[in-house]
Amino acid sequence: MSRRIVFEQPGPPEVMRLVQQDLPAPGAGEVRIRHTAIGLNYIDVYHRSGLYPLPLPSGLGLEAVGVVEARGAGVTGLSVGQSVAYAALPVGAYSSARNYVAERLVHVPPNLSHESVASGLVKGLTAWYLLCRTFPVQRSQNVLIYAAAGGVGQVLARWARHLGANVFGVVGSEAKREIALWAGCEEAFLLDEDYVSAIRERGQMDVVYDSLGEISFERSLDCLKPRGMMVSYGNASGPIPPVAPALLAEKGSLFLTRPSLADYVSSHQDLTTGWQALSKLMIEGVIRAEPSQTYALQDVVAAHHALEARQTTGSTILLP
Repeated sequence: MSRRIVFEQPGPPEVMRLVQQDLPAPGAGEVRIRHTAIGLNYIDVYHRSGLYPLPLPSGLGLEAVGVVEARGAGVTGLSVGQSVAYAALPVGAYSSARNYVAERLVHVPPNLSHESVASGLVKGLTAWYLLCRTFPVQRSQNVLIYAAAGGVGQVLARWARHLGANVFGVVGSEAKREIALWAGCEEAFLLDEDYVSAIRERGQMDVVYDSLGEISFERSLDCLKPRGMMVSYGNASGPIPPVAPALLAEKGSLFLTRPSLADYVSSHQDLTTGWQALSKLMIEGVIRAEPSQTYALQDVVAAHHALEARQTTGSTILLP
């Protein structure tokens, strides 16, 4: 049996409910994982609300850590009792146990806790592809990070600083400004300030990592230097309206991309490369991924309310 969160129609957090279901034996190429910690990510809100539609009824959650309990036919390189993690489709991480494709798992080294990996796998892999693949950040480049006190934002700030970049942040409150500075930003500006003018005084940005979407898009473009790159990787404030390509020319021959994690870890090699880079920095202490908030799985409705209300900082995990 497995306790899992399901929803039958898109909507507010209250559409989620906890059920108990039979869990079949793992199929060929699969293992059964007993979850020990589950990551909470903003994409879960997009799935639940219907912004990113899923076939319904559906489970929820992309990220979890646990222990292998059984192996299906053909599985090699994994043993019962081994600690593993994943951060990809199909959804269903909001559960006490599940079957998952073995080749999409990463090994969790013994010197990393399950809670830290559940806090940092999706967020860390996101930071890896944004900083190392989408726009490979170089020393002394200017980087602007939105929601710099959030889970992804803090990892981005630390990693970009580690690469030698000049890191700036945008946050939603004075308390979050302090967190962004602690995470590695040289300066952090409030979203309701005239931060565009302040940033342009300090030097235009080579790249902007914007997870807010509608509320900040045009201001993000105004922060970029000519031929800079606008990386829109989230829609926390709502989707960006249609963009005329001529606007990018008017603002300095800018580049615009809308990447997603799934496309950057679609192969086993890419997933392994990203995890090796991330886990190395976690073990060295460059990336700190301990959870800032913890909820029981049955309290997932409250966790989603807090996430959407911007009441969380850093990472949040669910405990099954």
